[in-house]
Amino acid sequence: MEILAMHISNGIINGPVAAAFAAFALVALAFCVLRGRQDLDDRLAPMAGLVAAFIFAVQMLNFPIFTGAVSGHLLGGALAAVLVGPWVGALCVAVVLIVQALVFGDGGVAMLGLNITNMAIIGTAVGYLLIALLLRVLPRNTNGLAVTAFVASVVSVLIASQGFVLQYWLGGTTDVGSSLGGLAGTMAVAHLLIGIGEGLITATTVVTVAKVRPDLVYALRGLRAAAPAAGPLPAGGGLR
Repeated sequence: MEILAMHISNGIINGPVAAAFAAFALVALAFCVLRGRQDLDDRLAPMAGLVAAFIFAVQMLNFPIFTGAVSGHLLGGALAAVLVGPWVGALCVAVVLIVQALVFGDGGVAMLGLNITNMAIIGTAVGYLLIALLLRVLPRNTNGLAVTAFVASVVSVLIASQGFVLQYWLGGTTDVGSSLGGLAGTMAVAHLLIGIGEGLITATTVVTVAKVRPDLVYALRGLRAAAPAAGPLPAGGGLR
């Protein structure tokens, strides 16, 4: 169950692979710190704290899939990316994962590099790339933002889940009862359902913030200036 819920427990991946991904995660997070410092200001800093707290709180709420055999929760990569950007967003998710592992035992401490790579780095990066692309082609109103947040969430969760498949292929130590292709398929199906739930939560949250304070949504900065004909985002129409 913990495999399908993305938080990898100690012993599922061997030590050398876990250490390699821990090193990769450290380098990636250090780069995020350097780039994120350029974005941080009086507006983004408190927003980052709120995003991290929100992701932490929502991740504590599990929703059942596969008739309750597996539970899933919001990963938060796309949500963080759209609200505070890819660099600070990855750091927010990483902080949540570290606290969960150290305080609540959710995911093995020795597997932190793997979990951070999948959920904080891959999930946020894929989410933001899709957000940047979709906001260029979809209507620039709340409907377009909702679709963008939903699609980015679903796809980012799916891709992040396949990160585990790669890690298992490199150094899996636990018999999951199926071939690598079967594992990839099982992960994809389970995380498609998780992604849909995450997409609904993310779309609702992001649109709510955008209607009240669009200037606090990182992905929308400069959007109204780039498309004056579309009008201000809050007046672009609500979700239907």
